[in-house]
Amino acid sequence: MITKTITECEPEARGVTVESDSPSTATPRVDINEDTVGKGLAQLVLTVVRLLHELLEKQALRRVDAGSLSDEEIDRLGRTLRAQSEAIREMAERFGLSVDDLNLDLGPLGKVL
Repeated sequence: MITKTITECEPEARGVTVESDSPSTATPRVDINEDTVGKGLAQLVLTVVRLLHELLEKQALRRVDAGSLSDEEIDRLGRTLRAQSEAIREMAERFGLSVDDLNLDLGPLGKVL
């Protein structure tokens, strides 16, 4: 039987263990530690929210560079993106996460952000 704790691979997934008889044929069992599942879910959701925020920032910069926004729209967009960034940081802190914790490692695919 092969037992591999995901914490050996990803510190973000503490408390989750996958067990199987062989690495490719058996259905894995997941043992989820209920003490860490809430934090892990918050980390995943906030990672997606932060990714969307980053995409919005890039799109905003493209629109500013293209000259398709008025000065008032640029100002409002900047204030909104700053407020959004601050809200993401505050929510991460509520769950004991730093903004760096939201950049999950996807193994061979690299980091999310």
